[in-house]
Amino acid sequence: MKQYTIELNDAEVKAMEYVALSVQDWAENALKNRARIAMDEIYNSEVARMTADPDTTSIPADKEAVVLAADIKSAQQRNEEAEAQMAEQEAEMATDEPVGE
Repeated sequence: MKQYTIELNDAEVKAMEYVALSVQDWAENALKNRARIAMDEIYNSEVARMTADPDTTSIPADKEAVVLAADIKSAQQRNEEAEAQMAEQEAEMATDEPVGE
């Protein structure tokens, strides 16, 4: 299990205490809920992939097992690939000469 630590300045603490009974509980709930949404997305995508694959003979019932076994890229990996692709496209556009001139 991984643990994350965040730091808030005094104004941020005061603001969070204004909207939340417990800042700690609020932060934990926000992260766990976003993780739950992502797990649902991964699980649904993997179940669809496995259902379409004729070589798949069974689909695990345990959502966490499906998520942990999924061959997926992190948001950072996807972002780096997108940035590299955009840089490549920009380089290609910069080297293209106008047609008909």
